[in-house]
Amino acid sequence: MEFYLDLRSQPCRSLFMFARLNSIPFEFKLVDLAKGEQYGEEFGKISPIRKVPVMKDGDFVLTESVAILQYLAEKHACSLPDHWYPADLQKRARVNEYLSWQQMNLRAHGSKVFLLKNMYPLVMGQEVPKDKMSSAVEELSQSVDVLEKCFLGENLFLCGTSISLADLVAIAELMQPVSSGVDVFSGRPKLFAWHERVKKEVGHALFDEANAAIMLSGGVGQSLRGKELPQIFKDKFKKAFL
Repeated sequence: MEFYLDLRSQPCRSLFMFARLNSIPFEFKLVDLAKGEQYGEEFGKISPIRKVPVMKDGDFVLTESVAILQYLAEKHACSLPDHWYPADLQKRARVNEYLSWQQMNLRAHGSKVFLLKNMYPLVMGQEVPKDKMSSAVEELSQSVDVLEKCFLGENLFLCGTSISLADLVAIAELMQPVSSGVDVFSGRPKLFAWHERVKKEVGHALFDEANAAIMLSGGVGQSLRGKELPQIFKDKFKKAFL
């Protein structure tokens, strides 16, 4: 089994942690997003969608991170602890509920903050306008509030008393703005306690390994300064943020 990944991508990190935690063997195939390798001819043969992660299981190719996680959980159901993707219909529905919600909420807003903080100065040649940044942070804050109040509530984990796929996906998304200096846990002790429980379940060594690429000294943006970004990346970024 092959995973096409860049651990600067939050869905890639959740998949990486899940597979490693559950001893699911895979070959790590790096697709360097900053170099635009997702737009290259070779990767296009594997996935015309041109996004990571991608899973290749024999001749079977899957391109959406949530679908990949669900596929792996179901394929290895006999050997995996049930709490990851419960067999119970209602418990599984809770996991699916979060996975459905997060895509256009926590993921969308966290990614926007990350891209504005890290990539806007590199692509646009200037700092992010304060009103644009403030608006993005406020949208993210609203999503984090929903995460804490509606999904976590009084639970130990997002979908109950045990960690699930939902928690891995959520923690990966939250670390994206955190790496950019936006501390989403500040003033949210309940969410911070959940964050610590998830790190403990994952294991600090694996958690740090998964997040090392974004928790660089000075941040991702600093690490890319002086490097030429692919024109196709610049064009897509400007289309999204102008």
